[in-house]
Amino acid sequence: MVTSNPFSSMFGRSPFQPLLAHIVKANECADQLLPFFEATLADDWIKAAELRENVTRLEHDADTLKTELRLNLPNTMFLPVSRSDLLDLISVQDKIANKVRDITGIMMGRKMRVPDELAEPMRDYIRTSVACVAQARQALEELKDLLESGFGRNVADVMHRMIRELHILEHQADDQQVTIRRQLFALESQLPPVDVIFLYKIIEWVGELSDRAERVGSRLQILTAR
Repeated sequence: MVTSNPFSSMFGRSPFQPLLAHIVKANECADQLLPFFEATLADDWIKAAELRENVTRLEHDADTLKTELRLNLPNTMFLPVSRSDLLDLISVQDKIANKVRDITGIMMGRKMRVPDELAEPMRDYIRTSVACVAQARQALEELKDLLESGFGRNVADVMHRMIRELHILEHQADDQQVTIRRQLFALESQLPPVDVIFLYKIIEWVGELSDRAERVGSRLQILTAR
């Protein structure tokens, strides 16, 4: 009896279709972060728990897609790009969803609330990091469309522009992280030491979202350079 594997059929259209499906889940996962942060600021832990459940579900969906991609990826001879490059890309993408899970998990578990003095800078910082993820998704969408129409000078030009924009966003997130860390340092004497430790960790992890999104861009650039 012939069986149908919907995921395998995606490769018939493009090896980038399942990669795009995965980063869409990672992006949706990252989109939960700012609403979750707002819920913690409002001490609305019921809403925070709902958003945390969304993150958990989306991260699980991303894991499933990652596993299916690894199991169904054709041999290199049937792909327009290196199989190892595609596997590396899916691994980097997956770390985005994992990091959102980690951030929301520790904040939910400890019922962490960012000090009022840091609330607005953290909002902007989270927005920038999430924008990095969205830009990485857009870059992959563009690459998929361009590759399906064949390699050419236009591929490299478009990817260079999109990755440059991603780099600008990531650099902005780095600057925001430095500023917030300085502000937290000034508040340290007013806060419980354990809370300070975990606040620094959350600040670091939000920055890792933008870092990992930029790594997606870097790997896409490698794909277009070969």
